[in-house]
Amino acid sequence: MTAITHHIPDPMLAAYAAGSLPTPYSMVVASHVSLCAECRASLEAHHALGGAVLEDAAVSAVSDHLKSDILAMLDEPFTPKPVYERSGVFPGPVVEALKGKPPRWKTLGMGVKQNILSADEQGSVRLIYIPPGQAVPDHSHNGLELTLVLQGSFSDDCGTFGVGDVEIGDEDLEHTPIAGPGDACICLAATDAPLRFSAFLPRLLQPLFRI
Repeated sequence: MTAITHHIPDPMLAAYAAGSLPTPYSMVVASHVSLCAECRASLEAHHALGGAVLEDAAVSAVSDHLKSDILAMLDEPFTPKPVYERSGVFPGPVVEALKGKPPRWKTLGMGVKQNILSADEQGSVRLIYIPPGQAVPDHSHNGLELTLVLQGSFSDDCGTFGVGDVEIGDEDLEHTPIAGPGDACICLAATDAPLRFSAFLPRLLQPLFRI
């Protein structure tokens, strides 16, 4: 894997560490951190800082009722969640979202495919497959989009993004990502609002593809 040069911004890492980052973005951050030693170290620093803040926080008394409720919960049978490891190009958080199964690709046209992992009021997160040399239709953004490369690469006006790199697109970014040569480009993309396509046909098909 080539060196990662496009990272998660520190404020977003802090929000992830605090548990306040929306779920779609959290999956991208968790996947990037699993690939990037630099951001993993930064995240650990945020966790350490959060622990220090809790240690210095004022102690608050809790009721006997709350104590008994917690103890009762501890007595209940506990079934641990399965731990998903990396599988092929897919980091553990993506494998968990896939429930350990291969992606179920749906064709978008021109060889481009997607697998929606989740979609709710917070936004959506999906896997995108782009054949070598193929372009994604020109588009801008109604909100924030995080795109993590899992295989291959893509390029746009902002540069070239390889495995582990994250591109952050906001309302000011209009681009036409093009997959690089070699392996097909597979990305994990999270958005909190629909994209804005320039051409008529992508706009027409947008509700069908839930992009």
